[in-house]
Amino acid sequence: MSNRPTGTSPGRLKKRSEFLAVRRGEKRRGRLFLLEVLDRADDAPPRFGLTVTKKVGNAAVRNRIRRRLKEATRVHAGGDMSTGNDYVIVGRREVLAVPFDDLKRELSRRIRGAR
Repeated sequence: MSNRPTGTSPGRLKKRSEFLAVRRGEKRRGRLFLLEVLDRADDAPPRFGLTVTKKVGNAAVRNRIRRRLKEATRVHAGGDMSTGNDYVIVGRREVLAVPFDDLKRELSRRIRGAR
């Protein structure tokens, strides 16, 4: 039995051009991460990508941040993503300091568009 929410799971952004396209969209800033959202104006499943810059730390730190954000999206926030949207999550170091439940809640809240 999977922990995935019902419905289609979000796809992944893989190409640099896809990530750059999302930068033109809405930016939802937060303490833990920046969420960039682009409405593609189609009915395709949502897609998401993760970015963690070198400013955050070395490779091990960046990978830990990436893994926490990816898992929070998989088990909780992926179901909140709207069809026809692309999402890029830019992780910050503070992701490592908060409890996982708080991270899931904040990610879900940002994806739904709450301020």
